[in-house]
Amino acid sequence: MKAFDPNYKLLDEMYQDEYYPDFLVDKVKEELQKVIRLLESGETDVGAVQKILDEAVCGINDLQEEFDENDSEIETVARDCIGVTVAYILEWFGIPIDIEEAIRERDW
Repeated sequence: MKAFDPNYKLLDEMYQDEYYPDFLVDKVKEELQKVIRLLESGETDVGAVQKILDEAVCGINDLQEEFDENDSEIETVARDCIGVTVAYILEWFGIPIDIEEAIRERDW
């Protein structure tokens, strides 16, 4: 089993931007950490990984209203940051899922 890169800061660009409340970025991060935990367990089946990605992305989708309530939104910078982070996670663990497929459930 391989551990995730301890030097990679998940969603760093969102944390650095005051437009995104840290407590909400933490919630996005937690969704992505579910994917990381599955991959750290040794899971390599593309179908199983895609399933947890879909669940994580739907969890992020569900946060949009909360972002709106806090004068923020999942917009271009956040979309790019989340996409880059997911791509990095997949690359780190050697999971051959295209990024567009990986985040196919997004509505942001």
